[in-house]
Amino acid sequence: MAATLTLLLWSCLIAPVFYILWTVVKFWQDVKKRGKAVMQFPGEPPHWLWGHLHLFPGPDEAGMTFLRYVMWDMSQANSIWFGSYYPVIAFSHPNYLKHILKTSEPKPLTFGGYVTALPWLGDGLLISKGKKWLRNRKLLTPAFHFDILKPYMKVNNEAADILLNKLDGYSKKSETFEVFNAISSITLDIILRCAFSFESNCQLQKSHPYVTAVKQLGDGMVYRLLRPWLWNDFIYFNLTSSGRQFRRNCDFVHKVSEDLIAKRKKTLEEQGVSAAKGRYLDFLDVLLTARDEDGQGLTDREIRDEADTFLFEGHDTTASGISWTLYSLAEHPEHQQKCREEVQEILAGRDSDHITWEDLPKMKYLTLCIKEALRLHTPVPFIERRTTKDMEIEGKFLPAGSVINMMLYNIHHNPTVWENSMEYRPSRFLPENMKCMDSYAFIPFSAGPRNCIGQNFAMHEMKVTIGRILNRFRLELDPNHKTEHVISVVMKTKDGMMMNVTPVDKKPSENDVHVNGCVTQNEA
Repeated sequence: MAATLTLLLWSCLIAPVFYILWTVVKFWQDVKKRGKAVMQFPGEPPHWLWGHLHLFPGPDEAGMTFLRYVMWDMSQANSIWFGSYYPVIAFSHPNYLKHILKTSEPKPLTFGGYVTALPWLGDGLLISKGKKWLRNRKLLTPAFHFDILKPYMKVNNEAADILLNKLDGYSKKSETFEVFNAISSITLDIILRCAFSFESNCQLQKSHPYVTAVKQLGDGMVYRLLRPWLWNDFIYFNLTSSGRQFRRNCDFVHKVSEDLIAKRKKTLEEQGVSAAKGRYLDFLDVLLTARDEDGQGLTDREIRDEADTFLFEGHDTTASGISWTLYSLAEHPEHQQKCREEVQEILAGRDSDHITWEDLPKMKYLTLCIKEALRLHTPVPFIERRTTKDMEIEGKFLPAGSVINMMLYNIHHNPTVWENSMEYRPSRFLPENMKCMDSYAFIPFSAGPRNCIGQNFAMHEMKVTIGRILNRFRLELDPNHKTEHVISVVMKTKDGMMMNVTPVDKKPSENDVHVNGCVTQNEA
């Protein structure tokens, strides 16, 4: 009996050890297989421990310059090692990435960028895969039908009214203002009203806690991504202050969405779908009432995940696009003026300066300027996919499980794709200039079946917000402030983006001179 118990005890002790050893061996076999595929592509020799991380200056201007020129000098596709166990193939040319984007290959959730987003965004459309992604994409597509988007124009204009009043206050006091904070507030205001019919008054607050939490979450993701020793959840969330702060921010943004969902569910239960009558149908209505072919709706967790994903993508990425477009137009006053004249011509003879649904296709030059800003200052610089089957791309064999980083920022700046790629030149998007361009050369909203489901919503919001601002104000960069890029989850600035606004009906003084798009006084 004692011998049997001893044997059983040893079995209980040895079995976990063998399981751990088997897991480790299997893991390193997978790394070796993927590493062999990655090493087909050019790249700096990786460090045995750090990979290429020690070469990367950081997620700032220096880091972006490093990524641009190192990639271009080597090839259209490169090898990158995040530490010693996460090999990645980086694509910087349409010829390569189109092979991946044409498929619905999922995001990598073993290590790296997207797994760091899981505690925040959950298994929503951005991250989900397979049958779940396909089902939920079909269920949510009706939320972005033109009939649903049209009523949002009223929301966009009302939110713009508040922003214009704020800018008018800055103008009267001759104060510079920080663009990203102001624009993040209006995009959050719009998304909360369009998606949840929720009046947050966030634009009237100096600093909204949701905007602050989302910024910290984005910065936290990049911080963790560049430190592979923090990729383990137990270590990150329990042993580091940054991990505990990330968890607190997740809890806060989840509470915001859960409260909005609970309130709407109660209304629908008490009043039925007819409760939506008298107002526009919003994203939350679609989430709560959507049914698949079997009559099954979304679970409470799925609703929260999609709500969190839409709140983030609908306000942070759009805020980046609007802010960098305003920056580009302030930096290039000749393009700013052409956009202004176009908007003024559209609004001529009206009592209201509100932009209507019918006005959107008329804003042709503004659209060119927005697209060029999205190219030059790509809001989402990188996206990743993980192959589910063996593939051959441009003569290279990639085994299932290969991680592909599609470097949208690099593609949008690749000199073999774009002539004078570092220049702001809206005319490059004229139809006659784009007809010979690869359809995967400009993809700020990604492309293929997993493209951004809300890209029309975002473009409409950008046109209304920017058009209304240009109709009322001239934009001038603060000559005493240097705007520097920084890569977070979206493209932001290191120390803010400072700008001055002057009413259009106020003519510049004869003593004013323009310096890099900014107005300064001539010395007497």
